[in-house]
Amino acid sequence: MDSTAVNRSPLRQLAGLIKLMRPRQWVKNGFVLAPLVFAGEFLDPSSVSSALLAVALFCLASSATYIINDARDIEDDRRHPTKCRTRPLAAGTVKMPAAMVLLALLYAVLVAAWFVAPAVVAVILVYMVLNLAYSFSLKHQPVLDIFTIAIGFVLRVYAGAVALDVPVSEWMFVTTLCLALYLAAVKRRQEISQSGNEGRKVLGSYSVALVDRYAEMSATGALVFYSMFVMESRPELVMTVPLVLFGLFRYWYVVEALEGGESPTDALLSDWQLLVTVVLWIGACAWSLWPMAVT
Repeated sequence: MDSTAVNRSPLRQLAGLIKLMRPRQWVKNGFVLAPLVFAGEFLDPSSVSSALLAVALFCLASSATYIINDARDIEDDRRHPTKCRTRPLAAGTVKMPAAMVLLALLYAVLVAAWFVAPAVVAVILVYMVLNLAYSFSLKHQPVLDIFTIAIGFVLRVYAGAVALDVPVSEWMFVTTLCLALYLAAVKRRQEISQSGNEGRKVLGSYSVALVDRYAEMSATGALVFYSMFVMESRPELVMTVPLVLFGLFRYWYVVEALEGGESPTDALLSDWQLLVTVVLWIGACAWSLWPMAVT
């Protein structure tokens, strides 16, 4: 059989389009569920459905931004030692017209969602505008690039709160910001270590020592602010503080010793201890907040 025909088969093209949406990265949208847990609404079917809808919409929005980013960076990705094979547009497994059709479909779904959950879609619109600015400009600006990534996570948490119409503690926002800055700084560190300045132009403005300091400061802030949030708003969650501390330590070990961290999602999914820590943290939160949820 002609190999070209195989490469162009409908199933192959569908697989390429799915990969273009980066479903593995949807794990990040779990941040949308944070207000559902901490507000004690996780036993309310209506709240759960609203939160899951917000997660699904964020998954579509993030996939749309990935498509735009890949289209924008296609030439750079073709020169990258890894992305030339793993990014469908750069590798040629997905053609640009097909990618644009998929992008239009994602936008159409988000427009339709406006009539179902306008407040959530409004937050998502801010997220998408921010990511467009990132793709075309902010990703080349030192420090601003890291903060832009982090603000995206804060918007996820805010979208979850808006979906449920519940207030969110200021401590949670600051904790989320610090944790996201930690992950973004570690990502930049690994990109510098593994690809040098070839992966992104902005990497030439950083050094490993500098982003290490960023990461250490952010990790410390995340731990301190999370502890303050627990002690002030949810003292029953004090048992989760050691889990958060272990997670930060383990993630840094994965980065330093196992050379992970360029993709936080891959680092999480590939390390069983990190996965167990996240599961235990979720379980401890649910168990501790269960009395609130049933009242």
